[in-house]
Amino acid sequence: MEKDENQATLHLVCGKMASGKSTFANELAEKMHLICLSEDDLLANLYPGEITDLPAYIEKSGKLKAGLKAVIVQLLRNGISVVLDFPANTVKQRQWLVGLAIESDALHVLHFIDQPDDVCKIQLKKRAAENPDRAATDTEEMFDAVTPYFVAPGTDENINVKWVTKTD
Repeated sequence: MEKDENQATLHLVCGKMASGKSTFANELAEKMHLICLSEDDLLANLYPGEITDLPAYIEKSGKLKAGLKAVIVQLLRNGISVVLDFPANTVKQRQWLVGLAIESDALHVLHFIDQPDDVCKIQLKKRAAENPDRAATDTEEMFDAVTPYFVAPGTDENINVKWVTKTD
């Protein structure tokens, strides 16, 4: 798909828990002057203290996505590029996210941050220490619970992937 001057781009992020997705998304949005929607921030504000385990996250995340879908599509249709700091960590998640771009005739790019588990766990501990409100979910137990669901993007998914190199 060739980009015209009004065609927006949906920027997506993929990587294991605590791989640096949110940091990257915020930096990208600031650098490119884009809107960044953060699932973590929205969920924390809409459901304070309610997301303490994986089933609660799945339920609340589903409600959030259903509520935001029309807004995201409209932004993209209006030529406004968006960074979605929502996990694109499974094939199903990526299908839904890329579907937003397809529905709005926007371009998309999946920024893939490939970090080993040990680096993610170090960053997770640091994040939990810096933000006590996240201490209930920013744990090695939660990392170990969600990591088996992580699937790196494959060539058969027909997604525009950009590898992100982190040097921290």
